[in-house]
Amino acid sequence: MKYFFRLIRWPLGQMIVLIDRITRPKSADIAADKRQELDASTSTMALYQFQLCPFCVKTRRTIHRLGLNIEMRDARNDPQWSQELINEGGKYQVPCLRIVQPDGSVEWMYESDRINLFLNERFG
Repeated sequence: MKYFFRLIRWPLGQMIVLIDRITRPKSADIAADKRQELDASTSTMALYQFQLCPFCVKTRRTIHRLGLNIEMRDARNDPQWSQELINEGGKYQVPCLRIVQPDGSVEWMYESDRINLFLNERFG
């Protein structure tokens, strides 16, 4: 049964990624001075994600639409990122936005709706 679900999930995931590429929203047009400020704000963020996860696609679309430069970390295919997500974030769940606060503390934000709300409120 486990292999049956894998057999179903893989093509569905590929279809989701293809539809995302075809229908991806236009990235925000950002002036050079604003771009530097925006890149500085997002340089302390990283998104732990899976390529074929529909919730991760949803979050990546928001990042793209807002024109944000947030590092993408593949937690499924890179053992370093999956281990960091578990050890420091506390659970193996994606999408997860890692945010280093100005005081040096780290916030691990889970759930695509919460991440998208945060990004839209802060950068939208």
